[in-house]
Amino acid sequence: MFAVTVTFSLKAGRAEKFMPLMYENARASLENEVGCLQFDVATDSARPEEVFLYEIYSDAAAFDAHLRTAHFQAFDTATADMIAAKDIKTYRSVVQ
Repeated sequence: MFAVTVTFSLKAGRAEKFMPLMYENARASLENEVGCLQFDVATDSARPEEVFLYEIYSDAAAFDAHLRTAHFQAFDTATADMIAAKDIKTYRSVVQ
């Protein structure tokens, strides 16, 4: 398995528009991508401009395929101006 974590720092006041797009991207990933095994979206009201993702894919190729999907490309384009910073980390070994 292959894990991906993403921490988004959103621009002030953008969370309300960002979150529905994020949830739709997560839903589409789980429903339409065979290699997407888990897609968690974590938030905390104490930090409304921070969004943390934990994604599990069958392998790195499945994650690469995710990045090429129409739903991810649409999400990435629609949210680009809402994001102040994004930190992405990948992990090639996952034990559950």
